[in-house]
Amino acid sequence: MVRPLTIGQARFTGVGYKVFLKTFGWSFGITAAALVIAFLYGGPQALILCLILGVLEISLSFDNAVVNARILERMNAFWQKMFLSVGVVIAVFGMRVLFPLLIVGVTAKLNPAEAINLALQKGDPHTPGTYGYLLHEAHPQIAAFGGLFLLMLFLDFMFEDRDIKWIKFLEIPMARIGKLDGASLVVGLVALVLAGSLSGEHQGIVLLAGLLGIITYLLVNGLGNLFDVDNDGDVDFDDAAATVHVGPSAPAKLAGKAAFMLFLYLEVIDASFSFDGVIGAFAITADPIIIALGLGLIGAMFVRSLTVYLVRHGTLDEFEYLDHGAHWAIGALAVILLMTISISINEVITGLIGVVFIVAAFIGSTMRNKKTAKLAEATEAAELTKVSK
Repeated sequence: MVRPLTIGQARFTGVGYKVFLKTFGWSFGITAAALVIAFLYGGPQALILCLILGVLEISLSFDNAVVNARILERMNAFWQKMFLSVGVVIAVFGMRVLFPLLIVGVTAKLNPAEAINLALQKGDPHTPGTYGYLLHEAHPQIAAFGGLFLLMLFLDFMFEDRDIKWIKFLEIPMARIGKLDGASLVVGLVALVLAGSLSGEHQGIVLLAGLLGIITYLLVNGLGNLFDVDNDGDVDFDDAAATVHVGPSAPAKLAGKAAFMLFLYLEVIDASFSFDGVIGAFAITADPIIIALGLGLIGAMFVRSLTVYLVRHGTLDEFEYLDHGAHWAIGALAVILLMTISISINEVITGLIGVVFIVAAFIGSTMRNKKTAKLAEATEAAELTKVSK
């Protein structure tokens, strides 16, 4: 009996190779173009810095791609294309270029033109008054906002009682805690108080920024739930264009107002993932052009390709622990961001921790799939034996 190829095996066939190139082709092409531009702009040193930043952003973005893909699966084709086009533009220019300029402009009370001029001067981040220095000075409030937002995202996932659990000795008691009303909010506020108490002279701004991070999460998550779709496919509001059903048993694909709210939710989450990369980049270089090329073009494009690959190949359904691994990486990143308010943590640790969780979840999923396949074969063999008798 010839068994059909599984999804994982199919990826290594010629067809899988072509699909891989189709999915990641643009990312490799734009990476090559970005490296050429960096070389022409600043020589070999700029090229190396651009490459390092690209690798840093990709390593930080594995969990981002997993979360993006899981949310994107719920949208119809139109809104998926909107996120993968308009959303990428926002990710590249909004968070990797405009966001640092905005932070510096607000911190130093500069208008946009002055902020851009200061950025292009490429000052030493350790020299007061330079672009990198001002952005570094704004780190406590950025870390507090991003850290609390991501922490709430992590807690809401882990406090939900799920059929599939990965790190059971932690996830089982966390699911029990989640039965308490407002458990995520309580833990988030406790974390905010701890972060504020350890932030020294930045206590006031840290508490305010962290509180805004929690409020922002509750707002976007609440709006997402308001326009959400129930498990049975019913819509929570009266909008005939809200969903598109893909077959009798397929889950509804969000469209209309529901998809738009989910799009906004996804943009806020995507932006939150960018905080660590933007801050980490200034530990490597203060040149905004190199940062835009490395983080923006190379990093954001690979996040897009990873997201497309995960959605189109059903990877999250085949490797069921990836969701858990991504959210554990989010939790670790949230804790690291909050810790960096008062202590310095090497960017290598920040970059690798997400990869470690994702790789561990992938290995765990593979082992689980093998056990399931062996059990199915054993059951099939037992049934055949009964029939033959």
